[in-house]
This record gives sequence, C-alpha cells and structure tokens, in this order.
Amino acid sequence: MADTLSRLAKPEGATRHKIRKGRGVGSGLGKTAGRGQKGQFARRATFKPWFEGGQTPLARRLPKRGFTNIFKAVVAEVNVSDLDVFEAGALVDEAELRARGIIKGKFDRIKILGRGELTKAITVTAHSFSKGAHEKITKVGGKTVLVAAQIATQAE
Repeated sequence: MADTLSRLAKPEGATRHKIRKGRGVGSGLGKTAGRGQKGQFARRATFKPWFEGGQTPLARRLPKRGFTNIFKAVVAEVNVSDLDVFEAGALVDEAELRARGIIKGKFDRIKILGRGELTKAITVTAHSFSKGAHEKITKVGGKTVLVAAQIATQAE
C-alpha cells in the first residue's frame, strides 16, 4: 500500500493553469483584461453590498426617528416560580442562578419578579425585587438581600 500512495498523481486535465489577465494580446485577455471598454465595471474591482448604482441609498432615503441608548442597563428577569427548584434554606445568588441555567449571557443587573409561587424558605440575593416578589419570598419565611446594600455593608 505504501508503494502506491507514494506514486499517486492527479488525473490528466484535473488542474488548469491560472489565467493571467492583462498580459498581452496573445493571451486572449490582454489590454482591457476581459472588462470591456470604459464604464464603472471596467474601473472598479468590486462594489460594496449596499451600493445602489449611484441612486440615493435606501438608508438616506428613509426618515430618521429616535435613537439607541448605548448606556441602557440590561436586566436579567427571574420569576419567583423559577426559584422553587432550590432546596429549603439555600442561598440563591448570580452564581447559583447561572449554575442552574436560569440566567444566561451578559447583563448588568438581576431583578426578581413576582410571577408564580414559592413553597420553600430561601435567601435570594439580587439587584432589585418587585413588590410582589418580595412579599412572596418573605411570606414563606425567606429573605431578600439587595446587592447594592451588601456592597455598602462590606465597605464599612
């Protein structure tokens, strides 16, 4: 087998020579190199995908409205019903929520919302809580801890 592998060759006509444009009349693609006479296609290699041939582009024809706030805070929302997967007495924070797959991706803050019911007493750490979520967590004997308040106590 090694003998035949060392002698492998491409079949006849499998490879062709590279076309060399603009290399004289004898090549068949000399002078204008297959681009014809004058015009924008003779003068330019490629066009931008959004180029509309000299017509006013669509982005400039449409009216402009509003703006995008680049400083907008991205908030991860977690419902009280999602927290019911934790065992009683658990400390639920960002790391625990990520480990369980409840929150994913990039965000600036976590907010706990009040949809659903909670049956176990747990301690939840987040940036903010809705009024309903706070009531439901404390009603079953749990605690809500604000992240900002936690940072303030550590600084003292």
